[in-house]
Amino acid sequence: MWELARHIDGHFLPYYLFMHLWVKAGTAELWLRLPSAVGIGVAAWFLVDLGRRLHSTRAGVIAAAIFAILPSVAYFGAFARPYAFAAAAVVFSFWALHRAIERPDGRRWVVYGVAVALVCCTHLFAVLVLPAQLALARRGRVVPMLAALAVGCLPAVVLGLVGFGERHAISWIPQRGPEVWLKFPKMAAGATGLGVMLFAMALAGAVLLWRASRDDRRAWVFALAGWLLLPPVQLLAVSRLVTPVYVDRYLFVTAPALALLAGLALASLPRLHVVAAVVVVLLGCALSFQEHVTVREENGRFENIPWALRVIKAEPDDAIVYGQSQLRIGFEYYADSLMPVDVLKAGDAPSPDGFGYPERPDVNAALKGRERVWVVWRGSKQSAIPRAAEVEKAGFELSMAKHSTDLPGLTVALFTRR
Repeated sequence: MWELARHIDGHFLPYYLFMHLWVKAGTAELWLRLPSAVGIGVAAWFLVDLGRRLHSTRAGVIAAAIFAILPSVAYFGAFARPYAFAAAAVVFSFWALHRAIERPDGRRWVVYGVAVALVCCTHLFAVLVLPAQLALARRGRVVPMLAALAVGCLPAVVLGLVGFGERHAISWIPQRGPEVWLKFPKMAAGATGLGVMLFAMALAGAVLLWRASRDDRRAWVFALAGWLLLPPVQLLAVSRLVTPVYVDRYLFVTAPALALLAGLALASLPRLHVVAAVVVVLLGCALSFQEHVTVREENGRFENIPWALRVIKAEPDDAIVYGQSQLRIGFEYYADSLMPVDVLKAGDAPSPDGFGYPERPDVNAALKGRERVWVVWRGSKQSAIPRAAEVEKAGFELSMAKHSTDLPGLTVALFTRR
């Protein structure tokens, strides 16, 4: 883990350390995904209370209900990576800031500083929400607020420098243009129709909150709008000025703001707000039904390893070759029956600079004495995979190939000796 942090994933080290301790109690799939589910629950809890503080209890409850039906929330709530943690930390930071502004004292500013530090530690790009909080800086509280922000952002400085030194690890990210903003509603909500509807409601929520507030509380309109809208703008700016980094999932931290602003819009209706909220939630479920089904399918992340394992009908002495070395981690985790011999794997320790394993360079020598070879790779059957070409060069021919339904998907191919 330390070697990995030194080479490509240093900014994820806090999450890796947590999971290192978490897996001491087990490595079942449900157990590995549980922290993300808990993180989503924590985010929803703070969202309820933040909505109550800004408007009313019904606003918080409606916001949490909308948050709960988002396909993006369903996706990241079952994703064993730190995105759900980041969303929870961001909501916590806005909640803690509201408490500190409401009744300024040293302890509340300390809690806010801790919340900012958690934002920085969960995901490096979660810090893109923090500039929105500067809209709440006012005379009389600007010094403690900026002090808490400065101290809380120290982890971001360290992890940012580490990430910049390891930017080669994200060299696969292409340069993007402003057109990606058109896809932002779908990214935040997880479904296009639902995202467009909620963005329109969020705009209405910002307007209604502005009209219902006075003076200082109107600053929250800018803070919430900035929470939703500033991160994609800043992420694209970083991509243009430093290195390409625009990836949709880095912006999941904006989803709670979308739900909160939509909840404020519904709660601000003069009457029938409960009925309106129920209608919006049910309509949202209908608009995103297919996305929810897709997320929950076995191939919900487009790398269907259980399907691939069912395709592999291994016989004694069969070999397996992976088109991408890191694929073997998933196959070794899910395998529950006879697996072909991993003839290229050169050791049990992963490579220090990636997620793959060291492999023997001579495919021909590794396949001596083998009559059947299973080759698995990420991509379609037409993808040009060097490992498949090396297997053919070693005296094998393609006997069968199957591809999972979605792209990029997985391809499982059987080669037999000519």
